[in-house]
Amino acid sequence: MEEIMGRTQTFDTTEVVRAARAVFWQHGFENASLTELEQATGLNRSSIYYAFGSKRGLFDAAVESYLDEIIRPRLQPLTSAEVSTDALDSYLVGLRAALLRGGSLAATHGCMLVNTAGTPISHDEAVAQTIRAYTAELRAAMTAGVRAALPNAPAASQDALAEACTSHVITAMAIVPISPDDAARALDAARGLIAAG
Repeated sequence: MEEIMGRTQTFDTTEVVRAARAVFWQHGFENASLTELEQATGLNRSSIYYAFGSKRGLFDAAVESYLDEIIRPRLQPLTSAEVSTDALDSYLVGLRAALLRGGSLAATHGCMLVNTAGTPISHDEAVAQTIRAYTAELRAAMTAGVRAALPNAPAASQDALAEACTSHVITAMAIVPISPDDAARALDAARGLIAAG
C-alpha cells in the first residue's frame, strides 16, 4: 500500500488504469461518465480524484497505458536496433488479425488515439501533442520497416512508402468499427505496396 494525499491506497493502480482505459476506449473522454468509471474501476469518485487528480488525470494515465501496453509492444519489432526484412509485413499481418478479432476493443472501437483526434479534447494542447507524437512514432516505425524491407530503394521512395503505410494503418484503425472489410483492404494495400517495392 502507498500513501496518496494522506490516504492509504488499497488498489492496484495498473488494474484501475486498465479498467478505465476500456471505458475511455469505448466511449471517448467526453462520453465516459464518472459513474461508468466508478463501476469499471471499483473506485468511488473521491478515490479517483485522490489518486489521479481528476477525470482528465485518469484519462492521461489511460492513454499512457494504451501506448505502453497496446501500441508499443506491437511496434517493438519495428523500433528495435535491428529490424528484420519482414518486420513490417509481420506487423501489418498482426494488426489485420487484431482488428478483425471479433469482440476485441480494437475490432469494435478501432484505435483509442485515432478516435480521440476527432473529439473536443483533442483541442487541448497536451492531448494534441500526445496524438502528434503517436503519429510520429508510428511513422518512424513504418519508415524503419520499409528501409529494412527495401534497403536498396531510393530514400525518397522509402519515405513515400512509409508515409503511405502510415496512412493505410491509420485508415484501417479508424474505419474498422463500421467496415472491417475496408480496414482489411487498407492493410492489404499497404502490404501490396511493400511487396511491389
